[in-house]
Amino acid sequence: MTSPNPNPAPSILIDRVTKNFTLRHAHSIKEMSVRALRGQRLSDRFRALDEVSLTIGQGETVALMGLNGSGKSTLLKLISGVMRPDSGSVLVRGRVAGLIDVGAGLHPELTGRENVFLNGAILGMTRAEITRKFDAIVEFSGVERFLDDQVKFYSSGMFMRLAFSIAAHTEPDVFLIDEVLAVGDPPFREKCLARIRELRGEGRTMVVVAHDIRMLVGLCDRGVTMRQGRVIFDGPTAEAGRLVREDRAARRGAAAAGAGAASAPGETGR
Repeated sequence: MTSPNPNPAPSILIDRVTKNFTLRHAHSIKEMSVRALRGQRLSDRFRALDEVSLTIGQGETVALMGLNGSGKSTLLKLISGVMRPDSGSVLVRGRVAGLIDVGAGLHPELTGRENVFLNGAILGMTRAEITRKFDAIVEFSGVERFLDDQVKFYSSGMFMRLAFSIAAHTEPDVFLIDEVLAVGDPPFREKCLARIRELRGEGRTMVVVAHDIRMLVGLCDRGVTMRQGRVIFDGPTAEAGRLVREDRAARRGAAAAGAGAASAPGETGR
């Protein structure tokens, strides 16, 4: 692994970003009525990100780590522009591409061929650029036999293959990846990782979210660990991964303790 630029120009600037969501507990008039009669809340506010600040330099490959619900995927969506922060700012320099959700940007009623042109255009490619790269995109995806079928008939693995292939051929300045490598067969995942390393070698900025800590340590220059919507560590990827493993162990221990308490027989009075 090559050493990162010690003083890279900023590619992503995240300044004191906060993001809240509303969690609705009732989804029908009947549920709302029942909860209202019982004096229960109809919704709660959940703070997914709490005053998060982060600077990512050009050419850096950064792993966003944390347990489910820590805020990492929400932060990635803010960087991509899919969401806006409630407060604070997110500034990104250059063309952004990536995979925030498997198959994101693919229209289910269109064929794979049509989606190459549609998704490529969404990601900022010109028609001439897409035409020039079309054969390479299709070959990389491995869905040649199904290219003229509607993608609603694709498996999740085929969705990911085509979506990843399109995104990886856009020559983005900033490439965002969220858990999509967990879908698909091992040979294709290795192919994706090889392509990510190529893009990294070209100086692209990358932000990767995944649960596979070993893969992240081997792939990323820097690790950012999140916990309950806050950044608790920013430094060597191996150390960031160690903190996540500790959080996993603590959560498993708490779950086991809760299950034990629930299954224990109640004490009887004397």
